[in-house]
Amino acid sequence: MFDNIIKNITRFISLTPEEEKTFTDLLVCRTFPKKSVLLKEGEICQFEGYIHKGCLRMYCLDDNGTEVTLLFAIEDWWISDISSFQEQKPARVYIETLEDSEIYMLNPTTKEKLLREIPKFERVFRMLVQRNLFTLQNRLVNTISKSASDRYLEFIKVYPSISQRVAQYYIASYLGVSKEFVSTIRKRLASREK
Repeated sequence: MFDNIIKNITRFISLTPEEEKTFTDLLVCRTFPKKSVLLKEGEICQFEGYIHKGCLRMYCLDDNGTEVTLLFAIEDWWISDISSFQEQKPARVYIETLEDSEIYMLNPTTKEKLLREIPKFERVFRMLVQRNLFTLQNRLVNTISKSASDRYLEFIKVYPSISQRVAQYYIASYLGVSKEFVSTIRKRLASREK
């Protein structure tokens, strides 16, 4: 049941069988149907979650109330509002499932207990934060420096499975383009492949 999350963790640290058990005993496995909102703007994030199954997105609302997708997360990825979780301050984002999802969750109390009992988990969470920062920095640079077409091509190169799993308007929201643009570029790419 926990093989995938243990593989995810052991990319960064090695665990004894006792440490694996301590870790997995602290996890809560929750299932959510598609379109479940796990976090709303203004709430305090009470989870860091490892996605065992499913697809989620994090988004915010702009001044016009339009949803702007900030990131997607699929199997073997972690998701949380890190700022809200760590500081226990109101979130500025929403997190929602785009598919039926199964997530292993830690809350602030269980995470602190984990870090107290197995201090080397600090490295795991540091590495996850660094990867998240790298991804966000890369996205910001691409948004500023690349054309919409190039951003789409980069998106499907980096996240090929996501582009097949989520609606075009979510991808458009992520890229900052219209859904018609995404449709047009998909058609153009499909015609090149024939």
